[in-house]
Amino acid sequence: MVTVGEILWEPSPEWVEQTNLYAFRQWLKENRNVEFDDLHQMRRWSLDHLDDFWQAAWDYFDIEASSPPSAVLGKRTMPGAQWFPGSKLNYAQHILRNEKPGTTALLFANEDQVLNELDWSVLANSVRVLATELRKMGIKPGDRVASYMTNIPEAAIALLACSSIGAIWSSCSPDFGTHSVLDRLSQIEPKVLFCVDGYEYKGKAFNRKAEVKNIIETLPSIENVIYLPYLDKSDAELPVQNAVLWHDLLDKEPVEAADFEFEQVPFDHPLWILFSSGTTGLPKAIVHGHGGIILQHYVLGVLHYNLKPQDRLFFFTTTGWMMWNFVISSLLYDACPILYDGNPTYPEPDALWKMCDDAGAVLFGASPTLQQMQQNMGLVPKDKFAFEKLESIMLAGSVVSAECTKWFYDNVKSDLYVAPGSGGTDICNGFCGPMPGLPVKAGVIQMPHLGVDLQAFDENGNALINEVGEFVVTQPMPSMPLYFWNDEGNVRYQETYFEEYPGVWRQGDYFMINEEDGCFVLGRSDATLNRYGIRIGTAEIYRAVDGLDEVEDSIIVNLDLPGEQFFMPLFVKLPEGKVLNDELKQKICQKLRNDYTPRHIPDEIYQTDEIPYTLTGKKMEVPVRKILMGKDPDEAANRDAMSNPESLDYFIQFREQHRDKLG
Repeated sequence: MVTVGEILWEPSPEWVEQTNLYAFRQWLKENRNVEFDDLHQMRRWSLDHLDDFWQAAWDYFDIEASSPPSAVLGKRTMPGAQWFPGSKLNYAQHILRNEKPGTTALLFANEDQVLNELDWSVLANSVRVLATELRKMGIKPGDRVASYMTNIPEAAIALLACSSIGAIWSSCSPDFGTHSVLDRLSQIEPKVLFCVDGYEYKGKAFNRKAEVKNIIETLPSIENVIYLPYLDKSDAELPVQNAVLWHDLLDKEPVEAADFEFEQVPFDHPLWILFSSGTTGLPKAIVHGHGGIILQHYVLGVLHYNLKPQDRLFFFTTTGWMMWNFVISSLLYDACPILYDGNPTYPEPDALWKMCDDAGAVLFGASPTLQQMQQNMGLVPKDKFAFEKLESIMLAGSVVSAECTKWFYDNVKSDLYVAPGSGGTDICNGFCGPMPGLPVKAGVIQMPHLGVDLQAFDENGNALINEVGEFVVTQPMPSMPLYFWNDEGNVRYQETYFEEYPGVWRQGDYFMINEEDGCFVLGRSDATLNRYGIRIGTAEIYRAVDGLDEVEDSIIVNLDLPGEQFFMPLFVKLPEGKVLNDELKQKICQKLRNDYTPRHIPDEIYQTDEIPYTLTGKKMEVPVRKILMGKDPDEAANRDAMSNPESLDYFIQFREQHRDKLG
């Protein structure tokens, strides 16, 4: 059993001196005359001298602006802080400036296809050709371009072509249901749709041509459809009459770099629109800008994740999750992303590990949900693979337990930099995560990122140390959303992040930071368990319960009942063939009592076949709570935004069977 805070790995002095963060510290010493005794002091400087830090990042990463900024920060208050006012630049231009013909830009694979490489010259020319064709279609800066494509090179090319001309990108993965896609795209009224005929998952083909046709016919704003046969590459039948085949559009004379003009847009010109999960309502259309993403993705990937030119990195994601955008952004600093389309455990449970070992990946990334799945399968990747190049593990998407962190040392490689972090679609970035040079401690996120004034607040807005509070950011970040699309007067934007603490960003998580800057994200604050006036983060429950060999997964909610009463049920998923009995219930309760307090013990424990998850791997505590409290299931949860929608049926039936208890 591992304890929270236990040191699992410490970097050697030689390792530290080879990091990008060390090089940046030396640069600051030589070029800004600032020197730090340690990384904690460096972080404090980045907050106390926010303008100096971001100007240094701008200079260090050689941000190219055709029009220079008049300041680092114009308006400083949130929401609406103005970064690098007056500057003009382009996201795709910063990527394509790395073009080196004869070197690999990215790698890609799927369930049936072994690793392939895409040369930089092919990537760059495809972007320029496609961008030229989009301009011929009349696409202008500010026009929306939507994608319904899988995680393949064509999706990356389409994103870069779109951004190179100042159009606004938005993506839905083809595993999204039609209703879920329309909920998103109808808000932004795209003029162009990139689409595929379907996708393959766990060896089964899912034809989506009917869904594509329905999407196109339902969205009158779509003027041009660019269609890529993916399941059946020989099928040239178009989904609608006026569509054009991808290959026909790209089969043009090369466009030389000297003959192509990148649209120069303001720092805060929209780059892409990401959507919230939409599990409990209409998804929020979150708009991010060119400059903020360029600058913060450099800092995130280079300084915090220590990625270097031609380093190969992998993160298991679809095109519908912000982690895909992070992966594509690794091209900014000439790293080499590995794209994978398919099931992570097919045809073998270790398919991703094999692919990354074959590719020589330096960084492997996934959500803790995938790690738990592989642990349940008894997977021990180190028994089959050498991992000679593997240096780092990136964990994101949900809370990372101490046991999850240690699993990688026990089962993958003993000499690893395991780097959990916490960020979000809201900022398309990280708030806290690795700080290369610090030891890895079980269950602890190393530090808030540079330039991120992350704190825990009590209900009165006082900062807390070693106490659980609300996850807040008290100074602006370049990649904070510009606004929500079609949010007149920024009403929803203000309500989402700034209503509780005016002028301070509230993320909606429970959070704790200790005196060593170590961070703990403890679950959504809107899913809090309030027992006798004590607030409990759901992550504490899951760490104890899911650590038992007899439990595969769990979900817990607290229901407020009439008369100031409450009911806190725990639902557990057990290994196939196992049945919940009194002995296991007692073991769970005793574990919670021993590890935490009697308040952590649920009122009842029930067995279910599946735990509800969003498409991006987050437990759906709030929708489950709403269903159990009697809300219409169709209003409580959007099944199209779920990875296992049938799992809700159990909770709907549970509500009917326990009306007397639930009120």
